[in-house]
Amino acid sequence: MRIRILCFVVFLGFSIPTASAQSNFPRFNFNVGGGLGIGRGDVGKFVGGSYFGEVGGGLNLSRTFGFNGEYMYYDLPLKPSLVQLGIPDAKGHLHAVTLNGIVRSPWTIGGLGAYGIFGVGFYQRSVSARSEPLPTGTVCLEPFVWWGIHCVGTGNGSRVSPDQTLSSFSKDAGGFNFGAGVTYRLKHTHGAKVYVEARYHRAYHSDVQTTFFPVAVGLRW
Repeated sequence: MRIRILCFVVFLGFSIPTASAQSNFPRFNFNVGGGLGIGRGDVGKFVGGSYFGEVGGGLNLSRTFGFNGEYMYYDLPLKPSLVQLGIPDAKGHLHAVTLNGIVRSPWTIGGLGAYGIFGVGFYQRSVSARSEPLPTGTVCLEPFVWWGIHCVGTGNGSRVSPDQTLSSFSKDAGGFNFGAGVTYRLKHTHGAKVYVEARYHRAYHSDVQTTFFPVAVGLRW
């Protein structure tokens, strides 16, 4: 009986340090960053160069896997050529709140690391313009779809019907995102890392899908 107890104590003595080593990773993760966005689909047709900012935080389940919640503000500045055609003082933006899984590479080269990220979320697209009446028969512009303006006909023959008003308009949708990034660990910063990340987002708005490709630079820790 004493031998069994002694063996059990020895086993604990070896297993506890091993378990501690395996669990020696930060329990929480945070990120803040921003950069430039590349529009795809209608975002690419209607919008010029975009900027965005993002901030997030979450839990790490292991050294290689974690998850986070993230908020993003994405600017939607309409191209000047479209504004001049008949959407005065037009501007827009998008709010995105996502829940993401993060898979980190177990291998590093010097201070360099890599990770993949994927998730789902809620996207609110909002646009505004100086209030303008649009009588029946007004030629429809393609971006009118973002303002919820109803048009009849197709192509260059598309016309507003019935009478409507150009004003502020928002639309909500669910969507998904995925991408990857690289990190570089900074010295003497308690685990802070510079990251460069590219991600694809698609939101299924009921008028037209909103797709964009943000490239971010920031800090993760």
